[in-house]
Amino acid sequence: MTKTSPGAQAPSAGAIAARLDHLPVGRWHRGLVTVVGLGCFFNFFEVAVGVLMIPLLPADWVATTLDKSLVIGSTFVGELLGAVALTPLADRFGRRRMFQLNLVGYAALALACAFAADATALIVLRFLIGIGLGAELALVDAYLTELLPPTHRGRLMARAYATGMLAVPVAGALAALLPHSFWGASSWRWLLVLSATGAVVIWLLRRRLPESPRWLVARGRPGDAENALAAIESQAGRHSPGETDDDPPPRPHHSQPHPRLLRPPLLGRTVLACLIELLGPVGFYGFASIAPLVLLDKGFGVVESLGYSALTALGYPLGALLLMPLADRFQRRTLTIVSSSGVALVGIVFGMAESAWLIVAAGATTTVLSVVQATVSRTYSAELFPTAVRSTIIGRSYALSRLVAAVLPFAALSVLAALGATMLYLLCAALVMAMSLSVAVLGPTTNATRLEAI
Repeated sequence: MTKTSPGAQAPSAGAIAARLDHLPVGRWHRGLVTVVGLGCFFNFFEVAVGVLMIPLLPADWVATTLDKSLVIGSTFVGELLGAVALTPLADRFGRRRMFQLNLVGYAALALACAFAADATALIVLRFLIGIGLGAELALVDAYLTELLPPTHRGRLMARAYATGMLAVPVAGALAALLPHSFWGASSWRWLLVLSATGAVVIWLLRRRLPESPRWLVARGRPGDAENALAAIESQAGRHSPGETDDDPPPRPHHSQPHPRLLRPPLLGRTVLACLIELLGPVGFYGFASIAPLVLLDKGFGVVESLGYSALTALGYPLGALLLMPLADRFQRRTLTIVSSSGVALVGIVFGMAESAWLIVAAGATTTVLSVVQATVSRTYSAELFPTAVRSTIIGRSYALSRLVAAVLPFAALSVLAALGATMLYLLCAALVMAMSLSVAVLGPTTNATRLEAI
């Protein structure tokens, strides 16, 4: 690795940011996005399996609505705690180190979960898995946001999530097609073994990832930032050392040594990020993840429900792929508003539908739009904050989404039983529209702008 010479002047945060943002997008960036996206794969695989394995578990493990809710919600409660506790550590100890710790914890606990002897052990282990996963997506957002150039940031972030969301149709297909029992074990156990094995492979691949030079500068380590950036430049290529652009000056909150999230000028952005993660996931989980249980309530069988889930799950990677050509062409603020409104409207159609073709069409469209909304809003939120607190605020606001995901099975299944699918999805739509309105009122524009100038 290239070393900073003893007599050389330490690079400034602006110089490090400029060099990162001027790197030509090529093989190095694509490799980075792929490796990070594969880590997302097992996060989404776990979330998908948490719902899909409900019909595959022993009947006495999920005999009541409460039992089902505990199995689904336990992981989200763990993620809530993990997001709050672990993401600030990434601002203190580094993005790369926390990436690796999360994967190790997840792999070990997923393997243990595969050997759960009863429902209580399964719920406890899935809670612990959630703690290990709690910081994963928040770290993805912070890490990629800091390394990707502003003119391609949205597209490449969407590409990472497209890779990750392939896990949903894969999990759906495996749950639907695998024999319920083979080689002496139930299929849900094999799904968890597969997840643990894949996490180990990704852990090995991630050992080569560099630390974020922006984070190193924010931690007062400009020499380490220079070395990390030099290694990146040696792989990605670089412009001439003296090349600069006329960029806008840094925003005031980027120059503060210890930015405060609950004080101006970051207070409004903190409120916005929290509203996005509190209300937006109602669309993602309220419409998409509860859909198999809604189908059972509508009178469809277990096999039909799993088959529907496998089919509409294709909307997860398709949604991220659809976003790729749009994320840098249109303002991410606008895309968040439009996609959220679409989720609300088409989700209502799904809740009211009775015919199979309309259910499938509305379900697939809702899934695609919910993925666009979730992905673009996560990218958007990550851009709003300075490096010193980026992981912390992403994690804390993400914890709100985990709270929603944990509570939603209890609330949604109760509303479904009492009032039916139409009323359930009308309530979900109202909450998603409230999130869309908050972005319209509070959100700045971010496309093609250096992080330090947003």
